[in-house]
Amino acid sequence: MLITAEAEQELIEDVLRGYGATPAEASLQARVLVEADLRGQYSHGLQRVPMLVRRIRNGVLRPGAEVRSRWVTDSFLSVDGGAGFGPPTAFAAVAQLAERVTDTGVAVAAVSNSNHLGMLACYVEELARRGHVGIALTTSEALVHPWGGTRMMVGTNPIGVAVPTDGEPFLLDMSTGAVSMGKILRHARRAEPIPLGWAVDERGASTTDAAAAANGAISPFGGAKGYALGLAFELIVGVLTGSELGREVKGTLDGEAVCNKGDVFICLSPERLGLGGTLRRVTEYLDEVRTSPRAEGVDAIDVPGDRSRRLRARYLRDGIPMDDAVWQSVEALRADAEVHSGQC
Repeated sequence: MLITAEAEQELIEDVLRGYGATPAEASLQARVLVEADLRGQYSHGLQRVPMLVRRIRNGVLRPGAEVRSRWVTDSFLSVDGGAGFGPPTAFAAVAQLAERVTDTGVAVAAVSNSNHLGMLACYVEELARRGHVGIALTTSEALVHPWGGTRMMVGTNPIGVAVPTDGEPFLLDMSTGAVSMGKILRHARRAEPIPLGWAVDERGASTTDAAAAANGAISPFGGAKGYALGLAFELIVGVLTGSELGREVKGTLDGEAVCNKGDVFICLSPERLGLGGTLRRVTEYLDEVRTSPRAEGVDAIDVPGDRSRRLRARYLRDGIPMDDAVWQSVEALRADAEVHSGQC
């Protein structure tokens, strides 16, 4: 089926408000989920709504939570999300960073006690559109096996990077695992095979069986180098937020555990640091990359952010392809939410 972004936004907001979210919380949470679907990142889109509702019902995601923040130093912000929705907490932190870097040039936010962020691109892109360089790191449950190992020991630990240009920003959003667990679960739900190299089964053997992969471990992207990056990001987040590490991290995939992962946002202002003129060279360089010689059979050379913007424009025009079962499951939650809110 094809749906409009507006219809998806409305559906998600209706569900979340029915379970106690404020209009502002529901709007920001929905925005991040819709943006993921618009960019083809379905594992971070509408399919996450049932888990959000489950977490609200179990009291580990608290609508209307009070977010507390304090500047520990002139450039380091500590944020406690109050076990609330991840996106509102993150956007609030990012807004404070964007304001602070006009004085300090560099600012960092360390976020704890907050729920799943969704797609990191949303936050760093917000900074880039204000003329700043944005970097985001977050941790997850241990889902990735160490290089040479078989057991889940490291999070998928994605990174988001946005660099402003004279046009659209450079926009990187990637996991340090070969794939997200959400994507594996989506394949398992559809009984579709996964590519070899995405994951291993319980015995540590590479597998194309999505169900076996869900019970095994995700492989690090890029072999030993991806494993090392994922581990490094986990340590950085752990040190700066005091969050749990490895197999002690809970609450981004299940509906019962308090979310104890951490998030780190870094904002740098080229203008405040006296480097505003470098953005033109960045723009020129990225265009040089795009127009460099192509290999045989390659139609275009993209830089991170190009493909997702094209996809987003197409889906806004033609509609977002959506799994019928996913849409219907969230529609059912809307009906339940109406009953739930009517009883409150």
